[in-house]
Amino acid sequence: MEAKILLSIDEMIASQTALTDDDRARLMELLAEWQLLSDLSFADLILWIPKRKDYKSWPDGHLAIAHIRPTTAATVFAHDVIGNVINWGSNPRIDGSLSTGEIDRDSEAELVGEILIKEETVPVFYDGRVIAVISRHRNADLMRSPSRLELNYREIAHKIYQMVAEGTFPIQNSFYRSESAPRVGDGLIRLDASGQITYASPNARSAFNRAGWSGELEGHLLGDVVESVKPNSSIPRDESWRSILIGKNLRREEFENESGIFDLLVMPLVAGSDHIGAIVLLHNVTELRRRDRALVTKDVTIREIHHRVKNNLQTVSALLRLQSRRVDDETAKTALEEAVRRVASIAIVHETLSNSSTESVAFDEVYDRIVHNAIELSTHKIHVKKVGSFGTFDSQIATPLALVITELIHNALEHGLANSGENLRVEVSRSSNNCEVKIIDDGIGLPSDFKWDQSSNLGLQIVKTLTENELKGSIELVRVESETQAVLKF
Repeated sequence: MEAKILLSIDEMIASQTALTDDDRARLMELLAEWQLLSDLSFADLILWIPKRKDYKSWPDGHLAIAHIRPTTAATVFAHDVIGNVINWGSNPRIDGSLSTGEIDRDSEAELVGEILIKEETVPVFYDGRVIAVISRHRNADLMRSPSRLELNYREIAHKIYQMVAEGTFPIQNSFYRSESAPRVGDGLIRLDASGQITYASPNARSAFNRAGWSGELEGHLLGDVVESVKPNSSIPRDESWRSILIGKNLRREEFENESGIFDLLVMPLVAGSDHIGAIVLLHNVTELRRRDRALVTKDVTIREIHHRVKNNLQTVSALLRLQSRRVDDETAKTALEEAVRRVASIAIVHETLSNSSTESVAFDEVYDRIVHNAIELSTHKIHVKKVGSFGTFDSQIATPLALVITELIHNALEHGLANSGENLRVEVSRSSNNCEVKIIDDGIGLPSDFKWDQSSNLGLQIVKTLTENELKGSIELVRVESETQAVLKF
C-alpha cells in the first residue's frame, strides 16, 4: 500500500508541479534533514509544492508531499496529510511565503479540535526561486513556559529555517547523512562564532562526563574540551581538535579515549554570508563500536578457523596419498585415492569460506574446482558444459553438496565415460526454495539390472546418505534416450 502511495505522489509531482530534476534533488536533500528540523521545532512539518505547469504560471494550489512528526514532542496530527491538496487562497500564510519568499511567524494560534495550534511557514529557496513551502505546526499551550533546552532548540530552529529561506540549508555535502548519524535527542551542543560552547543539552553533558570532563561545558571552546579528555593520539589527524570543532565547516568526526567512543556532527550556522555559530550533535557510540569490533574479530577468527581446517585437510590428503603409494593391493590403493578425493572436496569448501566475509559459499567457484580436479584424473578427453548457476549456499549445505557432486561426477567419469562417450553436462535450476542439479553423460549407461539399494558402490551410497540426511532431498539415476542422468533435488 505504501509503495502505491509513493508512486501516486511521484506521478502527481510530475504531472501537477513545475519541479525540475535539480529541484527534486534539492528537496530530497532537505527531507534528509527533515527529522532534525522537526525535533528542533517541537513541531509537525509539512512540505508543500505549488501546483502549476511551469514557473511562469501562477499556482492554483499546493500539494503536500512530505510530513514528519517530532520525537521531542507529541504530534498535533492524527493522520498523515501526504497527498492532500489545498487551493490557492485557502491558506494565506503558505500563499504568502511562496509569493514573498519571507518566513511568516506572526500568525495567531487556532483551535483545531481540542488543541491550540500555531502555524508558521518557511519558503524553500533554491536556484533563484522559491520551489516549496514548509508549514510547521506546534501545540501553542506547550510554548507558554519553555525550558532553557526548548528556548535554545527553538532559537537554533529559527536560524536554520532562515538558512532554508536563503538557500544555504541543507549544506551541499551529503557524506554525513546516514541512518547512523547523531540525532538531536542523542546530545546537542551550541557554539558561537568563535567555537565557544553557549549551551549543552543534558545528554551532551552526560556524554562528556562519561568521556572524563567533570566541569561545566559552557564558556569553553569545544576543541579544548575534547583535547582535555585525552583522545586517542594513535589516530592520525591533519588538524587539531580546536580547528576541527570551531564550527566553520561541516564535519563529522569521532574521538576515542579510554572511557569511550563519541561521534560528533558539526553543522555551521550562517546568516547571509556571515558565520554566526554552529550546532554539534553528539552521540556516545561506545557500545556500538565495540560490538562492531567484536563482530569483525569474530569474523576474522572464523575465517582463520576455516583456513586452518583447510590446511589440516590438505595434510590428511597428502598423508593418504603417501600411504596409497606404499600399498601394493589395487583395491586398497583405489580406496585411498577415493578418500583423498573426498577430503579434497571438503577442503575446497573451507578454503572458499576462509576467503569469504560471511558463512555463505559461492558454490560456482567450488564446482569449478571440483570439475578441474576431476578432469585432471580422466584418462581421455572430456567435454564439460554447465547450464545455470548455483549461486551461494550456507556452509552447512555447501559441504555435503560438494561431496555429492564430487561423487556423481567421478561416477560418470569412471563408469559412464570410461570406455565410451566424451560429453558431461551439468544443469542447475534454482528457485528461492529449491534446487535441482542434473549431471548428464553420454557414456555406456547403467546396467540393466541396476538397483540403487542393492548397489555396492561406496560413492553412490555416500551420495544417497548425504542427500537424504544432510540435504533433505532426493537422488535418482535414470536413462533418457542415449544419456544417463543423475538427478539431485533438494
